[in-house]
Amino acid sequence: MTDKKQNIKPNNGLIAKTLDWAYSKAVVGLTGVDSAYDLGNSYLHQDGTLSQQVDSLIKWQVAKAATSGFVTGLGGVMIMPLTVPANIASVIYVQIRMIAAIAYMGGHDIRDDRVKSLVYICMVGNGAKELLKDVSIKASEKLISKTIEKVSTKLAAKAGEKGVTSLGKAVPVIGGVVGGSYDAISTRVVGKVAKRIFIDNPAASKFEEVIEEN
Repeated sequence: MTDKKQNIKPNNGLIAKTLDWAYSKAVVGLTGVDSAYDLGNSYLHQDGTLSQQVDSLIKWQVAKAATSGFVTGLGGVMIMPLTVPANIASVIYVQIRMIAAIAYMGGHDIRDDRVKSLVYICMVGNGAKELLKDVSIKASEKLISKTIEKVSTKLAAKAGEKGVTSLGKAVPVIGGVVGGSYDAISTRVVGKVAKRIFIDNPAASKFEEVIEEN
């Protein structure tokens, strides 16, 4: 049963569901794992500037992602009600929680649809700038679905081109399938993108202004 599950290729529908699942769990937390709010607060209480605090958060999330057993050892992921490899789902969860924590540290409401959309966009790493312009729409009620569609389709397309075994090389968000080193690299990339959007850009909650800045 486990082997069959681990061999399933994630399509855009599965990735979209995993993104949504991961975000909801990042906001409320998993058993034994801090929520994005708790994670952000723990670093806000450290010494240093906001920028230094965020850098510290990214540094330690990168270290955790590279640690053997950390990603697939998240208990809540193992009972995730989705048919997607646990290593892929857990990497997505770790990175979304980190990005959401960074957004919270920057003073943004992570329950707001526009902020949520920007968190998803950060997951494509260095492709965020292009995607920001691609999903630019004024109708806020369509923003989340449009963003998830674009992000998941982009990631699924890469999966189809490269195959699951090399997915971590092709797609920043899914490094767990090829080992901790790619988890670390991808986590660093999305963390830096999140910092640029939510910390360096004070208007991050205003979608159109973020696009102009990028």
